[in-house]
Amino acid sequence: DVKKLGKKGDILEISDGYARNFLFPRKLAEQANNNNVHILNMKKENERKQKLAEIEAAQKLAAELKGKEIKILGKAGDNGRLFGAITSKDVAEKINEIYKLKIDKKKIVMDTIKLTGEYDIEIKLYPEVSTKMKVVVVS
Repeated sequence: DVKKLGKKGDILEISDGYARNFLFPRKLAEQANNNNVHILNMKKENERKQKLAEIEAAQKLAAELKGKEIKILGKAGDNGRLFGAITSKDVAEKINEIYKLKIDKKKIVMDTIKLTGEYDIEIKLYPEVSTKMKVVVVS
């Protein structure tokens, strides 16, 4: 990436002097000849295929987790208020333990749970792929 010029993978028209005296010596750019353009197109195609595979895997995982319920035990007082709280870290550990998955706590969207009961959470597996699960907190 070059500031005020373009991002990696862009094909741009630049003045000869700027390219020859600044960009090429610093290896910030390459000349867009047939060979380099072909290599760039192949890289973009491979990245696109990899992204599609990741989205497909995330959708499969979302379908597997959709509507599932996990039960978390916590110490609570008489009125159902927990001693401590249930956080996304606790929920992520429980999901990883039960379903043998590697889900990061940052991908779980929820508020901190301070009372016993049922709660809906959202898991964002990929930027446009998410699923909902239910968390049951029991004393």
